[in-house]
Amino acid sequence: QVQLVESGGGLVQAGGSLRLSCAASGRTFSTYFMGWFRQAPGKEREFVASISWGGDSTTYVDSVKGRFTISRDKAKKTVYLQMNSLKPEDTAVYYCAAAISTMSGHPDDYSYWGQGTQVTVSS
Repeated sequence: QVQLVESGGGLVQAGGSLRLSCAASGRTFSTYFMGWFRQAPGKEREFVASISWGGDSTTYVDSVKGRFTISRDKAKKTVYLQMNSLKPEDTAVYYCAAAISTMSGHPDDYSYWGQGTQVTVSS
């Protein structure tokens, strides 16, 4: 079992930065692949980024490449999403998720989810 708690969301102007954190509890955190997803009002949940259990492999949706960076700190059992050059279209609730055996972009492949943190980017 893994419990996930996101933090770090807020209101920021376009061009600004935020760093989201996802704190995990559970003894097997280091063996899980981790992902960030987001969901804007009226839209489906969208894959943002994922990272391998070792932290040496990452994937991103095209719309955030070069602006967002996913990382993990195994000792702190925390996954981060550094978001730079934010745009109004990045506005959404951001969720972290844990998967047992994949770093895919499909939400159904993830077994555990946090409660989400709101990110709002004003123009």
